[in-house]
Amino acid sequence: MDPSQEYSDSFQKAVVDVFARLGITGDPIIEAPRSGEADRCLVCFPLAKELEERPDDISRRIEKEMAVDPRWSLSSQGGYLNCIFDDERYVRDCASHLWELGEDISENKRAGEKLIVEHTSANPNGPFHVGRARNPIIGDSLVRLMRCAGHDVEAQYWINDMGKQVMILVWGLANIPEDEVPPSERDKRDHDLVRFYQAANGRMEAEEKVQQEINSMLKRYEEAVAVGDHDRIISDPDSNVVRAREVRTACDLVLEGMKESLGRLNVFLDSFVYESKVVEDGSLTDVIVKLSRSPLCRDEDGAKYLDLEDIIKGGGDDRFKKRFVFTRSDGSALYTTRDLAYHKWKLDRCTRAVNVLGEDHRYQSTLLKLALKEVGSERFPEVVFYSFVSLPEGKMSTRRGLVVYLDDLLDDAVDRARAEVLKRRDDLSDSEVEGISRTVGIGALRFNVIKVQAEKKMTFRWEDALSFEGSSAPFIQYSHARACSILSRAEMEKGEIDWGKLVEGSEKGLVKTLSRFPGMVRMCATENKPHLMANYLVDCASSFNEFYRDCPVISEEDPERRWARIALVEMTRRVLGKGLWALGIDAPEKM
Repeated sequence: MDPSQEYSDSFQKAVVDVFARLGITGDPIIEAPRSGEADRCLVCFPLAKELEERPDDISRRIEKEMAVDPRWSLSSQGGYLNCIFDDERYVRDCASHLWELGEDISENKRAGEKLIVEHTSANPNGPFHVGRARNPIIGDSLVRLMRCAGHDVEAQYWINDMGKQVMILVWGLANIPEDEVPPSERDKRDHDLVRFYQAANGRMEAEEKVQQEINSMLKRYEEAVAVGDHDRIISDPDSNVVRAREVRTACDLVLEGMKESLGRLNVFLDSFVYESKVVEDGSLTDVIVKLSRSPLCRDEDGAKYLDLEDIIKGGGDDRFKKRFVFTRSDGSALYTTRDLAYHKWKLDRCTRAVNVLGEDHRYQSTLLKLALKEVGSERFPEVVFYSFVSLPEGKMSTRRGLVVYLDDLLDDAVDRARAEVLKRRDDLSDSEVEGISRTVGIGALRFNVIKVQAEKKMTFRWEDALSFEGSSAPFIQYSHARACSILSRAEMEKGEIDWGKLVEGSEKGLVKTLSRFPGMVRMCATENKPHLMANYLVDCASSFNEFYRDCPVISEEDPERRWARIALVEMTRRVLGKGLWALGIDAPEKM
C-alpha cells in the first residue's frame, strides 16, 4: 500500500474511533484541502445540528480526543480539524516508495476484475459529428485509467446493423446512381457513403413508396438474420437486388472510415459486437420469452410491453409512456429488446459493465435496468452520461452548413497547433513540426474535452485548448518535455538517494503532489471520473514548474542534493507521462 494512502487512512481511522467513543452517528466527511494549509481535514459543520454545538467547538473537542500519531499533527480552525503530515517523514516515505515503483508509477497490480466498457457505438451510416465527440474521448480515457488500476478491460463498440438508419444507407447504395449524389468532401469511406444515406433519406421523406420499401427491407433482413440466411434477397421485386449480407458489408465500409477517425484521436477498441449477433445466437428469443412470462407483461393489439407505471411512480419523462415495449404487433423485436439481450450477454461475461451515453439516453437507461430485472439479472451497467459538445458560432462549418464532422475538428486541431509551433520554434524540420503539431493538436482537443465533468455542458474554444499556460494539454506536455530536457543533460546515478536533502518548500510540495498519483488512478477508475485525472495533472505540472523555478538541478553543487533532485525530476516525468497516456494524450520529449 502506498504511504500516501496509509497516512490518509490512519487519520480517518483515528476520526472514526473518536466518533464511536462520542456516539456520533454517520460517516465523517474528510477532504483534501486545496489551500495548502493542511493535508486532510475533517469538516465539522454537518455535526453541529446533531451535537448542538458550534462547529469550531466540535473540532476542538474531537482534537482533544484524537489518538497521537507521529505521522501527523492536528489543528482546529474555523470548524475544520486539520491534519498536517510530518513533512520530513512523509517526503521520505512517499519519495522512496514512488522511486521503487519505477516506470509502473501507478503502482496498481492486477486487480482481478473483468470490465467491459461500451462507448461510441454511433450508427454506421456516416462520419462522426462533433456533438458526440465526448463519447469516444471519455470512454477511451476510462478504459486506459482502468487498465492503469490493474483491471482486465475490454472496450466494446455495439454496432447497430439492424436499425432503420443503416437500411436507408443500404437502399441508397442499391438504388441511387453515383452521378445523382454530390461529390464526396473527403477521400474517406464514411464521407463517401454518407452521400448515399443523405440522398436516400431525402427520397424517403418525399416519397411514401421509398419509405415502404425501406421498411420492408428492414423486416426481411430481420427474418433472414433470424434463420442465418445471409444470401436471402431482402429488396422488393421491382427494386435492385439486395441480399442480407450486403447490410453488414455496408456497415463495415462505413466503420472503416470511422475507425480511421478514432485512430487519429488515439481511440482504439478491442471488439465490435453486431446487433444481429443476439438474433443469430438465440439471446433475443431468450429475453422475449422471459419478458413474456413477467407479471408486468401486457398485450396491446398484439404488441407486448412491460407495464412500469407502478414502478416509475412520479419518475421518468412525461414525453414517454412508462412502458418497455419489446415486440411489435407483428411479433418483431425492437432495438431496445436487442439492446436488452446484448446487455444480458455482456453482464454474464464481466465483473463490471460501464456504458458511456449521451444525456438523451437517461430515460431509456432506466427502462433497460427495469427490464434486466425482469429477465433475472442481478447486476446492472454503470452509466456515465455526458452533455454534448458545442462550438462557438462561426468557428467552423461544412460547405452544407448542416453538421460539423469530427474529421473537420481533427484537421483544425492539427492546423492550429502547427501555427502555434511555428510561432515558437523556427529550428525544427518539417517532419518535427508535423509530429509536434499532431501531438499538441490532438492532445489539446482530448484534454479540453476530458477536463470538464461529463455531465456538465461545454463549449469547445481553441484559445483555451491550445494555451501553453493553465489548464491545458500543451501546459502539461511542455512540463513533461522540460523534465525530459533536464534528464537528457543529467547524469543518472546509482545507489541510495538521501530524500532528506529535499528541504525546500517547492520540493516537498512536488513530492506531495506526485504521491497522490496512484490513489488518483484508483479513484478515477472506481468512480468513472476521468476529469479528476485531468485536473490532477494540471496541479502536478504547476508543482513541477514551481520546483524548476526555485531549485537548480544540474547546477546544484551538493552532489547528494543534486542526485535527489534529478530523481525527483525523473519521478515527475514518469507521473506526467503515465497520466497523459491514461488520457490518451502523447507525452513529447521535446516541444
